[in-house]
Amino acid sequence: MSPVLRQKQGPAATRILGVGSYQPERVVTNDDLSQIMDTSDQWIRDRVGIIERRFADKDELLVDMAVKAGNAALADAGLQPADVDTVIVPNCTMPSPIPNAAGQVADRIGVKAAGAFDLNAACAGFCYGLGVASDLIRAGSAGRVLVIGAEKLTDVVDPVDRANAIIFADGAGAAVVGPSDEPGIGPVSWGSAGDLVDTIYMRDHRYIYQEGQSVFRWATTQIAPIALRAVELAGLQPSDVDVLIPHQANLRIVDAIAKRLRAKGAREDLIVADDIKFSGNTSSASIPMALDHMRKAGTVKSGDVVLMVGFGAGLSYAGQVVICP
Repeated sequence: MSPVLRQKQGPAATRILGVGSYQPERVVTNDDLSQIMDTSDQWIRDRVGIIERRFADKDELLVDMAVKAGNAALADAGLQPADVDTVIVPNCTMPSPIPNAAGQVADRIGVKAAGAFDLNAACAGFCYGLGVASDLIRAGSAGRVLVIGAEKLTDVVDPVDRANAIIFADGAGAAVVGPSDEPGIGPVSWGSAGDLVDTIYMRDHRYIYQEGQSVFRWATTQIAPIALRAVELAGLQPSDVDVLIPHQANLRIVDAIAKRLRAKGAREDLIVADDIKFSGNTSSASIPMALDHMRKAGTVKSGDVVLMVGFGAGLSYAGQVVICP
């Protein structure tokens, strides 16, 4: 008789146990940018909705920001590093693919002998990471997972390119995922549009390029159905959703997604994240950062039904419904 392999089985459900975020100290206003390129405060506000953003100093690294956000999430969850066994760092701006960020972050936080890997789904990265973390726990492959979206986009943006330098910023957002008696993280709704890969990419392996109008049209028409699919997979109706946190790419895109969801049954009093106003576009960090900021501000409260949806280069997209910790 052939040997039979043993399979592990984890808990039936997972939830977010805590969240945290970190932003660099340096605040860069639209007026600051107007000093180095042909732009203005009103032009930027009208085009993307940003008022200010945060830039990291030259010697502040992606890993540094990820460590601070991860520590904040652990503290919020009331856990110690030893309580976590896996670290996932969604990002697309590590200076080099080797070594990855996750192993370094885990070691500096104190998560020893951790399963640690980076995940690159660009601006959809956090939602991808959250989906992977939930499934790892439910499969019994992990006990608790620290997911940290972290980006230093100022390293890969031409500082005088007004199409991109006005948008992107630096920061990190994190969540601790663990087992739960009741489902707190819904199934992930994800996918990709590889035929549109040329709309956002790294030009000459140095600077981000994006075809702004093409991305805008795609995001404002294709992302709302992905978000609605996440609601359906969670067994809910659009009217059950209290809070919408789309990737903070552009305030006009955020508003367009919210409008489409309301047309499909979402409530008029749906709370919609607008963290981009003061944080800019931080790619994989934007969704967890927005959740942390909104919870601290009292805009979102424990137990709220939150719909997250990320989208960006790849083109990749992912979303899920979660219960706010």
